[in-house]
Amino acid sequence: MGKKKCPDCPVCMPEWLAAFGDLMSLLLCFFVLLLSMSSMDAKKVSEAIGSLAGAMSVLEGGTKTEISKQRIQESTPVEMQSESSEVVNRINEAVAEMNEMKEKGKGPSVSLEESQDGFVIQLPASLLFKEGSAKIEDQDALLFLKRIAMIVDELPNDVEVSVRGHTDDTTPGRNSPFRDNWELSTARAISVLEELMIDGIMPERLHAAGFAQYRPIASNATEEGRDKNRRVELHFFGTKVDKKPVVENTILDRTGAAANLNAAETAGAAPALDVPVTPTQAK
Repeated sequence: MGKKKCPDCPVCMPEWLAAFGDLMSLLLCFFVLLLSMSSMDAKKVSEAIGSLAGAMSVLEGGTKTEISKQRIQESTPVEMQSESSEVVNRINEAVAEMNEMKEKGKGPSVSLEESQDGFVIQLPASLLFKEGSAKIEDQDALLFLKRIAMIVDELPNDVEVSVRGHTDDTTPGRNSPFRDNWELSTARAISVLEELMIDGIMPERLHAAGFAQYRPIASNATEEGRDKNRRVELHFFGTKVDKKPVVENTILDRTGAAANLNAAETAGAAPALDVPVTPTQAK
């Protein structure tokens, strides 16, 4: 009896092709994992899709990855904004530590607010001065001003500090050396300014002003409101010196030139008039 013929094996993929498919699946999982761990940016994802379109030939084309002048210019303000945010965060930490140190459950505390051209630190007068006085005697307040001065010293030179004193609507009192709130608010602003200069801020970056009771932030009808109004504010803002064209002739110069021209015309008017003399007038 003859041997039975072995049936033909079914046609299937080669072994190397199976290993290659497994490798591609592992690579796909690896890149998906990287994508899930990275921050999603729509523009960057679109650029990545565009770069893979030519290699895989299955994805739709996206934006080509290229470095343009517009993208470089857009990255500069972001860097400056992060630096400014870091400075504000450091000042905010100093303010929070100061409030925790004083543990003020009642009355106003040190605050940090943003303004249109920078930011403002509000210091309550009770933290710095005694009633009717403009001398800084609190050691914690002096340390706080020293810390603020160290932070400001790291800022660009075009950042200036305006120290502004404010009071409530009550008079300084008989025991105070100041006649009115104008003198008191200005003296307190100058005291803070002098302390900032001692701590290292250049004088040309500082200036002081007193507003008395005419810039209130609360009602003077209550004691709480009066406590908020008695304050010293540190305004931080940047200044840019714009080069203006030199004016050759001012208004006064032009006025003087016009006056000289009129005087010259008036002086020359007499000989310019040549009126013939009639015989009647000669007699």
